[in-house]
Amino acid sequence: MAEEQQNTWERDALERLLLAQINEQRRARRWGIFFKSLGFVWLFLMLLLFAVGQDSDLKRIKEHTALIDVQGEIGGDGVKGEDLIAALGNAFKDKKTKAVVLRFNSPGGSPVQAGIVYDEIKRLRAKHPQTPVYAVVEDLCASGGYYIAVAADEIYVDKASIVGSIGVLMDGFGFTETMKKLGVERRLLTAGENKGFLDPFSPEDPGHVAHAKALLAEVHQQFIGVVREGRGQRLKETPDMYTGLVWSGTRSIELGLADGLGSLDYVAREVVKAEDIVDFSPRRSLADLLSKRLGTAIGEALRPWAREAVSIR
Repeated sequence: MAEEQQNTWERDALERLLLAQINEQRRARRWGIFFKSLGFVWLFLMLLLFAVGQDSDLKRIKEHTALIDVQGEIGGDGVKGEDLIAALGNAFKDKKTKAVVLRFNSPGGSPVQAGIVYDEIKRLRAKHPQTPVYAVVEDLCASGGYYIAVAADEIYVDKASIVGSIGVLMDGFGFTETMKKLGVERRLLTAGENKGFLDPFSPEDPGHVAHAKALLAEVHQQFIGVVREGRGQRLKETPDMYTGLVWSGTRSIELGLADGLGSLDYVAREVVKAEDIVDFSPRRSLADLLSKRLGTAIGEALRPWAREAVSIR
């Protein structure tokens, strides 16, 4: 009898313990659902408020200056040409846009990406001749950034802005001497005698170097042609203008690389005559930002082994 009572007590205790655990899991699940729902509601309200605010702003503004930020490297992990093109399309399509202002803080980047954006600005200007484009330089507008800027009707700078760097580079590393010291042998198999072009683990090939320099010179001439086309008679060319040097904002005006001193607010107020500024800049999603950070971390880890790439910066 005592043994039966003991078994009954143990069974009851076990049942109570299991029931308590189940109840605790249910409570945790309910709280989890509650907080997730609360988060979704908060996000929905924020998006709704943002949309209403944007809509009310657009309804309030009769004419505005459309702003597009060009921040960071052109291409790669920076601002992408396709994003800038989409932003430009939206700005020009808006019937209340009186002028488009590109605000620069860029060291340069891909000549291909810069060229695509330059061509698109020219196309949109021809399609919308009543909508001028201005470039405003804050800290830096160099190489690929300046490549895009010369598509604008006028370029405004701060007196201490850094402008220019009209040149092309191809950078990389060579590891042959390090490999010798470590006793590492390079085994490279290719189909095509130049497939190992500028391989950083193989001795430098004079033929490859000559070909790379010819390629850089060709892209450099394309860059120079774009600058001359965009700036026209305003340029006061000097022997060192296209050597990759940079100048202050004040000096860039003297050389005809820029037109005058002025900030975004100044251009909107005094040049465009539309003080209200609507931001059409490309926006990155949270997923894009996270993937960019992950990609940057991986890229930095692999950078020492990367092949050379053409860049105007």
